[in-house]
Amino acid sequence: MTEAPKPAAPAAAGSRASMKKELPEHFKAYKHVWVYVEVERGQVHPVSFELLGEGRKLANKLGVDLAAVVIGPPDEGTRTAVAETFCYGADLAYLVEDPLLTHYRNEPYTRALTDVVNTYKPEILLLGATTLGRDLAGSVATTLLTGLTADCTELDVDADASLAATRPTFGGSLLCTIYTLNFRPQMATVRPRVMAMPERVEKPVGRVITHKLDMVEDDIVTKILSFIPDRDAGKANLAYADIVVAGGLGLGGAENFQLVKGLARVLGAEYGCSRPVVQKGWQPYERQIGQTGKTIRPKLYIAAGISGAIQHRVGVEGADLIVAINTDKNAPIFDFAHVGLVTDAVRFLPALTDAFIRRLSPHNRDRLAG
Repeated sequence: MTEAPKPAAPAAAGSRASMKKELPEHFKAYKHVWVYVEVERGQVHPVSFELLGEGRKLANKLGVDLAAVVIGPPDEGTRTAVAETFCYGADLAYLVEDPLLTHYRNEPYTRALTDVVNTYKPEILLLGATTLGRDLAGSVATTLLTGLTADCTELDVDADASLAATRPTFGGSLLCTIYTLNFRPQMATVRPRVMAMPERVEKPVGRVITHKLDMVEDDIVTKILSFIPDRDAGKANLAYADIVVAGGLGLGGAENFQLVKGLARVLGAEYGCSRPVVQKGWQPYERQIGQTGKTIRPKLYIAAGISGAIQHRVGVEGADLIVAINTDKNAPIFDFAHVGLVTDAVRFLPALTDAFIRRLSPHNRDRLAG
């Protein structure tokens, strides 16, 4: 694998004939763009649909098919997931069904995905950078002896039909574009909410290719003894909130974070924070937004007292509207915010909260303010 400056936009979209160089002979067996569709307990993780949207763009530029890979138990949830992939742009789907795949375990899932890859040979394989996806992607790439670019923020193909996978590096201070030049498939993971969710278009189920899992239970070291649901599973997901209010070190102290929570409550929003806030112990890690925390794409993002270093920027720049409040007029966040307010967030947030209370719910002022 090599690192290179971020490439220019690829040549005009089209088939392989439009690419500048002929591919090496051993690459010619590898075709098409694949997306691993993460299904857990019958539910498709939204990042899989986001990746199908991005994969569709790459497939169109290369003039190849977009395929979904669905692995799971032989039940309705798995079959529904297959059907949904066609509504999000897949041309075909590869399906591996087996009772051994009822719960995620690394060994059978790695065997299933590597066997399908070795049989049908995709040139690009994309997975979500979820807890499950990261575990699976690393073991599959190792088994296949190919490269893997993790936590990408941008994907493209260059004029030589190579995947250009861009990700933060050096602690998030730089962006680099990585190519897997000598191995196939080219693999990358993308965090949830980095890519836009494509529009769902109702379509019939297309071509489905089934593949058998060549394993028995005795081949698997890991055993599932019981499953205990997460008690917090029903809570709102910060990554998929329409409105997010976040605070940074500019709030001056942990006690002032109540101002962020108060505004979020009035707006029906989720609240978050920057990494330094977590490092200070003011807020738990699950509220962290940025490169090493959650990536968000809300309709409205209000950042109070956050400087906006690149680590934070990569986690929020997909927001439709970014409102920044900071006393430092030279703070980096003003370079990408849509609306900037140079003022003290501790003094401004109570006034903004009160204004929203009066505007949104004048008859519930006391309840909302509490």
